[in-house]
Amino acid sequence: MANILETASQSGDFTVLLKAIKATELEDTLNSEGSFTVLAPTDDAFAKLPQAERDALFDNLPKLKRIVLYHAVMGNVQSDDLAEIDEAPTVEGSVLAIKRGEGKVRINDALVTQMDILADNGVIHKIDTVLMPAILEHEYDE
Repeated sequence: MANILETASQSGDFTVLLKAIKATELEDTLNSEGSFTVLAPTDDAFAKLPQAERDALFDNLPKLKRIVLYHAVMGNVQSDDLAEIDEAPTVEGSVLAIKRGEGKVRINDALVTQMDILADNGVIHKIDTVLMPAILEHEYDE
């Protein structure tokens, strides 16, 4: 089985996320043996952001790194686990809210569109929205 980055690359749905991981030099972390859960926004999720905002993210690597780390949770949190928890601490340091209803799972405001994409060192859950830590709006916009 492939690791998280190889699995994401093979999918073809995560080219912008993989570009962000590379730009922020997080490849070694996500290639490590540790067990990770990645809440992976698709390319369509990134396309929902205005082009100027996407460009600004790649021009501000500290902010981009925080956003990428906000999409990662330590440990292998699969769909069965998501059904039983209401929040998950991110590698970035913030906490994500997990909501369930009508047969769907939401992470903050993002809909999980595919669960349990398994990898050697964890699991990927595909989401339809880029998650933004609330604190970033105040730290980097000054």
